[in-house]
Amino acid sequence: MSVAGLFLTHGAGSDSGHSSLVKIEERLAPMPVVRHDFPYRQAGRKFPDRSEKLLESLAESVPEFAESAEISPTGVVLGGRSMGGRMCSIAVAEGMPAAGLILLCYPLHPPGKPENLRVSHFPQISVPCLFISGDKDPFGSPKEFAEYLPLISGPVTTSWLSGKRHDLRGADDLIADLVIDWLSLL
Repeated sequence: MSVAGLFLTHGAGSDSGHSSLVKIEERLAPMPVVRHDFPYRQAGRKFPDRSEKLLESLAESVPEFAESAEISPTGVVLGGRSMGGRMCSIAVAEGMPAAGLILLCYPLHPPGKPENLRVSHFPQISVPCLFISGDKDPFGSPKEFAEYLPLISGPVTTSWLSGKRHDLRGADDLIADLVIDWLSLL
């Protein structure tokens, strides 16, 4: 495995203690893994900061993680749940070094608003990507993803969890298995 570390972020309504992020970290030990809380969570607020502030946080925290773990930033896979994964994908599209992206429940669009797509940065992503989502997720269906994932020039792997919605409740072990299997191929 050429991956040296994993930097994970949370969704808008959760924090770094989300069970799927914890499970991934546990299962990847002893690989260096950090579960990052964005500044609004660190301050105890419920509502996310604007994208610019979230991206600033990544620009500071990812290099700090790589340095503290004594690994190259190019050996770090970035990702996370929903909003957090989306912010990581934007950071990579804007030039942040990474070995790949793990995008759990990527929010392709807000529920009920398929016209508000969050894919404009996809053509700038050239690293390997793993998308894991429920096939009943209101933030994007398998059919919608099939239409927009070809915009990404890097290799894309998708895993659809049958009957699951955005929370992927009860699927932490399966998610960790999928992540481990995908990382072993990088």
